[in-house]
Amino acid sequence: MTVKPRLRALPRALIAAAVCSPMLATAAPEPLTIRFATFNASLNRNFDGQMLDDLAGLSTDAQAANRTQQMRNVAEIIQRVNPDVLLVNEFDYTTATRNGKSAPQLFQDNFLSVGQNGYGAPASALPISFAHHVYVPSNTGVPSGFDLDNNGSIGGGNDAYGFGNYPGQFGFVIFSKHPIDQAAVRTFQTFLWKDMPGALLPDNAATPAAGDFYSAEELAVFRLSSKNHVDVPVNIAGNTVHLLASHPTPPVFDGAEDRNGRRNHDEIRFWHDYVSGANYMTDDQGRVGGLSSGARYVLTGDMNADPFDGDATGDPASAYLMDPTRFLASETDSALTPDSLGGPAGAAADGNANNTHVGNPAFDTADFADGSPGNLRVDYVLPDADAVLALQGIGRAEDGTSDPTGVFWPSPTLPGGDPNPLWQLVGRFGSGSSPFNLYSGFRSSDHKAVWVDLQITPVPEPSTIVLFAAGLGFLGASALRRSRR
Repeated sequence: MTVKPRLRALPRALIAAAVCSPMLATAAPEPLTIRFATFNASLNRNFDGQMLDDLAGLSTDAQAANRTQQMRNVAEIIQRVNPDVLLVNEFDYTTATRNGKSAPQLFQDNFLSVGQNGYGAPASALPISFAHHVYVPSNTGVPSGFDLDNNGSIGGGNDAYGFGNYPGQFGFVIFSKHPIDQAAVRTFQTFLWKDMPGALLPDNAATPAAGDFYSAEELAVFRLSSKNHVDVPVNIAGNTVHLLASHPTPPVFDGAEDRNGRRNHDEIRFWHDYVSGANYMTDDQGRVGGLSSGARYVLTGDMNADPFDGDATGDPASAYLMDPTRFLASETDSALTPDSLGGPAGAAADGNANNTHVGNPAFDTADFADGSPGNLRVDYVLPDADAVLALQGIGRAEDGTSDPTGVFWPSPTLPGGDPNPLWQLVGRFGSGSSPFNLYSGFRSSDHKAVWVDLQITPVPEPSTIVLFAAGLGFLGASALRRSRR
């Protein structure tokens, strides 16, 4: 009866061999800290082609220098935040080029690849390079052929599939330091609003029918997304993380029918359904259904909806963006909510609407008009609820970039009371003339960059797994031969 002793000896021999063998002593890979960020950078321009000319240095009008400085400020903020994966909202979409380069290439080569330090801030911002990007069409400014705002005429931004004065205005681009599976990118530019079950279609109060603000002919072409909804699979050390990017329409600039508020609600709800296993959506590539069960994702973008304040319809930020079963959000752990030092300082200085707000001003991401709506939290980086944040911050720096989550909104003054040069990168709404009114009222944008760090453990290379298996087999065979002696 020697079988049982031999079977017991085999695991002990294997364990001893595995511990002692250099072939199997390779340490487990260390987790990587990966920073995801979003920034509505206000790089849209007044007419088609102007952003391209600005990026290429070809603009010569009186405001060209100010617009160029704004782009430099935006680039410096991005360099200081130093994200690995970045969504830039309000980056006009165009297929045109300048000097043989596309808009994302021009922004990379002429701004991001050049270290910026426009206001004497400490430690010059270092160049940042994104090897990959996704640049997709936008519904903004694309004529629908219908009188969508019911004002009696057809034409203009309100009658486009998404508001815009020309096709592609207010579009967006995704940059990444890590490879993107371009063939697996999904876009939902043409998905129809009426095809969403339970859609909050606006109603014409003058008729008994429900949800009839738009005619049947209009609903047959009306797209849900005011820009685009995009699923970008990013390969990070062998792991696929889906960046879910969009920029829903503001829930204002409409009437009692609340057509923009309802659309904003459903544009946000789309992503909640997408990650929850819904299968009603068909992408522009003809693929049906939402995200696969168990897939890792990060929802990001300017959602134009605050969890507590502002004009959002049906409180969509609380109902969908803050669902703790889907996204890691403030209701899950407020210690992980991106925050800033400049948000509370800005709210206190502005007063007015901010004095009535319920939300924490440290979580605000946009500096809006003081009277209405005041400063709001509308820009989000929301990992899936199973994601583990890299809580490895070394203490808050003045710009907050050493923290694992944050909003780039520096305070106007340093702790000792001296002016903060970093604050000049953002400025303040209504702060008056130059130097804080370079373009559209801000040094960079009315929105602030937002980031969240994730820990992602590299997946071993196939060759490593094969080597491990081969080594294990060799050691196992050796141990078995020894156990038979």
